[in-house]
Amino acid sequence: MTIDWKKEVEDRKDDLLNDLIDLLKVKSEREDDKVTADAPFGPGPRDALLHMLAYGERDGFTVKNVDNYAGHIEFGEGDETLGIFGHMDVVPAGDGWSTDPYDPVINDNKIYARGSSDDKGPSMAAYYGMKIIKELGLPLSKKIRFVVGSDEESGWADMDYYFEHEEKPDFGFSPDANFPIINGEKGNVTLGLHFQGNNEGDYQLQQFTAGLRENMVPGTATASFIAPSTDAALALEKAFFDYVEAQPVTGTIETENEQVKIELVGKGAHGASPQSGINAGTFLAVFLDNFAFGGGAKQFIHAAAAYVHEDFYGEKLGVAYEDEKMGKLTMNAGLFAFKANQAGTQADNFIALNFRYPKGVTAESLEIGIEKTVGMDGATVTRNERNMEPHYVPVDDPLVETLLAVYEEHTGEKGFEQIIGGGTYGRLLKRGVAYGAMFPGYVDTMHQANEFMSLDDLFNAAVIYADAIYRLAK
Repeated sequence: MTIDWKKEVEDRKDDLLNDLIDLLKVKSEREDDKVTADAPFGPGPRDALLHMLAYGERDGFTVKNVDNYAGHIEFGEGDETLGIFGHMDVVPAGDGWSTDPYDPVINDNKIYARGSSDDKGPSMAAYYGMKIIKELGLPLSKKIRFVVGSDEESGWADMDYYFEHEEKPDFGFSPDANFPIINGEKGNVTLGLHFQGNNEGDYQLQQFTAGLRENMVPGTATASFIAPSTDAALALEKAFFDYVEAQPVTGTIETENEQVKIELVGKGAHGASPQSGINAGTFLAVFLDNFAFGGGAKQFIHAAAAYVHEDFYGEKLGVAYEDEKMGKLTMNAGLFAFKANQAGTQADNFIALNFRYPKGVTAESLEIGIEKTVGMDGATVTRNERNMEPHYVPVDDPLVETLLAVYEEHTGEKGFEQIIGGGTYGRLLKRGVAYGAMFPGYVDTMHQANEFMSLDDLFNAAVIYADAIYRLAK
């Protein structure tokens, strides 16, 4: 039986696009200050989860909501289950958008919105692939389960909870990366450098903030502080304009007598590819490191400037490593927070370093190595309990072979294995990979302002997903 998958998608592309637009309108950023028993990650992720599950109910699938943490959309029969993993939560929109990030706009055959490429667009393409198989009534020997998550961008607590209540599929993929396939993912752990909030220098740092999430390159940074005199503040202002002119950043500075406030703008990017961004936090630290701050403030500024700035591989911290197959360790300084001591209170002043590490490195070895480097400079080091070990599925596994064959047949391009620093739900399964939906040569706007997905890529991915899902489950 020959199925024209491209025609099946073409017949449904308006429905696919309309469903995606409605889903993209849901502002599904995690909001911890709005968490309730009914909304474990805040109302946005819950609402997007419910929205996606409602599509499954509308289309006649078996649907289960696991306490608004996650859910699934399922059909088929058999002893084995093919899992497809997508997520409805998104990273914060941040600044710099040309349009409203939650009012999707189609321009130049691209759809612009937060979540368009990570991961609502790809999830919708995979869902429609599954929907086509059901609507055609094709025979299956396995169950097909689309698992819908709502905390992928933060801590994967959705999947922790889901798998406390549901069994894992036997094998599967996540449409949350790029083609031809991602069959290897580096480990992922965040370490924190912590500092005292005291000031003992001529300049008094009051506040320093940069970053939205540890897995995003900070696109903006702000600092407020007191200079030793009005003349010193004016001299610093001139030095700031010279600095900005010479660096790949923009910024503003306000002075009022001795009081100074600076905002610096770089370029956000996905934390798995920190070299693609311009880290506003470290560029601001480099500038401030020229002035006589003291105490914990000085240690905070100097650590960011000396050990983190423009070092994407942990070389200055003494933890650089490269594996022949999985490549280099990468490091992203995603969060900076400093608040001076006030009335006996001590804020948690820290720099959060997110590492994507290959086999041959452990979270423990990273912690030990960094302590040796920064410990003498007054920093203490902590390690996040959430640690994902490196993951790899051999290229000769039938799952990988099948997915590569489908890709090759539909694109005419040779498939090849890839290992990335990004983490996807594919690693939840021993035989789990990431598969699309971005094609080679795409412009990566994930975790950035003006995120978009090409409509051609969206529909072509749906074609590939429909064929791949059927071959894996028939």
